[in-house]
Amino acid sequence: MITLVLSSNMKRMMKDNVLVRKLIGIETSGSINILFTDKTGTLTHGKLEVINIINGEFKEYKKEKDLIKDKKYYDLVKLCCIGNNQSSYGENNIIGGNITDRAILSYFKDDNYKVKRDKIIPFSSKNKYSITTVGNLNLIKGAPEVILKHCKTYYDSNGKERPIINIRKVENLISEYTKKGIRVLVSATSKNINPEKFENLTLLSIILIKDEVRKEAIEGVKMVMDAHIKTVMITGDNKDTALSIAKEVGLYKEGDLVLTHEELDKMSDEELKSKILNISIVARSLPSDKSRLVRLSQELNLVVGMTGDGVNDAPALKKADVGFSMGSGTEVAKEASDIVILDDNFLSISKAILFGRTIFKSIRKFIILQLTINLCALSLSIIGPFIDIEMPITVIQMLWINMVMDTLAGLAFSFEPPLPEYMKEYPKKKEENIMNKYMINQIFFTGVYSSLVCILFLKLPFVRNLFRYDVNDKYLYTAFFGLFIFIDIFNEFNARTHRLNLLANILKNKVFIIVVTFIVIVQIFLIYYGGNLFRTSGLTLFEFEVMLAFAFTVIPFDWIRKLVLRSKGIKGGV
Repeated sequence: MITLVLSSNMKRMMKDNVLVRKLIGIETSGSINILFTDKTGTLTHGKLEVINIINGEFKEYKKEKDLIKDKKYYDLVKLCCIGNNQSSYGENNIIGGNITDRAILSYFKDDNYKVKRDKIIPFSSKNKYSITTVGNLNLIKGAPEVILKHCKTYYDSNGKERPIINIRKVENLISEYTKKGIRVLVSATSKNINPEKFENLTLLSIILIKDEVRKEAIEGVKMVMDAHIKTVMITGDNKDTALSIAKEVGLYKEGDLVLTHEELDKMSDEELKSKILNISIVARSLPSDKSRLVRLSQELNLVVGMTGDGVNDAPALKKADVGFSMGSGTEVAKEASDIVILDDNFLSISKAILFGRTIFKSIRKFIILQLTINLCALSLSIIGPFIDIEMPITVIQMLWINMVMDTLAGLAFSFEPPLPEYMKEYPKKKEENIMNKYMINQIFFTGVYSSLVCILFLKLPFVRNLFRYDVNDKYLYTAFFGLFIFIDIFNEFNARTHRLNLLANILKNKVFIIVVTFIVIVQIFLIYYGGNLFRTSGLTLFEFEVMLAFAFTVIPFDWIRKLVLRSKGIKGGV
């Protein structure tokens, strides 16, 4: 049943851009109670664009055509932006490097521009800068907080060096933009023999990069937050940029903690564990932060979901209970993950969680049906010989009953619709049993009642008198075979919903309708044409109606059971 449910939902999830690599990951995703998510490409579109370049005089250049007007300054900026860049121009697009490098290269249109690099120190999330040496000039690009404090001079619009009088003014300008959710990089130059010796840097430009928030991510975050799942955004951006994005998507609430890698690093594991459920944002993060947060969350007995797309994210994706990799991510990340989000969209993650919760409920519904009818069958087997009922069901009939109970019922429940209301519930705890009190109540009372109906059907004289007489009671036993199957069919309706309206959302599960219809048609055929193989003889219309009426009583009985529970404040559900 579990394999059937997981595999059938795997195909359905593909329509929502969710590729399941490991079947068990679908079910586990429904139990997630803390989710660590990337920002770029998940909450945002991941299509970075340079919207402005600003020099030390605060002159703005929105497009390359504006920059060209100041020729000497333009040459320096172009040298730095293309020379200190891991991306390159392909035939029809820009290839290689990270998305930031590709965005910067897109600002310039000259794909024939060549730079002879003498030395390269590539960008790393630990250093937060990259350096390329061209001749005697070091071209530096990276985070403002790393580079800006070492700048003593700046280039004016004519490409001449000028002393920086008020560095605070530059910092305030950068702060204004980061608070609007704009990513800010700073480029600078130096002529030091050791390029990593940040002394007397000359500020070249402030580069503003915008990545629009996905509108559907706002809906996805709301779904996840309503599902009582703690969501933490982990990003390489600075605090202000991260906070702006988090507020825009609705991830941050007043009073939540916003921490950086440096602040995390200073905390002991025990201190961080005590605050982990209050954290909403980790800014300027390193890949090691993800692995640490996953480990500590699991030590708190939380079910952890983690998103990632890079090679460095693989350990955290592997360690998490459910790893979500991005479709545009590296193959290493995808191999380490359980689920691949093909459209890199946070909304798709929330849909995967919804499917996970639906699957868990489908399995529970199947268990209710299985154990209810098994309790009925077991009772007949034990009690039958004591009340002179030797063999109410033949071996061949039991094979068909088992097919209805196992394969067909499993198929019917595996296509239960993912209802948005499931995302209002609390996640299941790790130690939660597959059987809850509501299920046990339904299995016991409906199972016992079904057993009584079957026994009374066979033993009450007035029931026997409703059927034509036969020395071998062939008509009675034919009706009993139909009774057992139709009790099973009606119990399928009882098991699929805790609502009083048994037809609620039934049109959303067309497979259920098809399966039930198929069972009914086959059962009627077996009653009238089963012959000696199925030990059946055709019933009259009246006899068929009597049999059906007895079977139908399980529906009002279960309806009354639900009403009694509701009167005690127990709404039920699985």
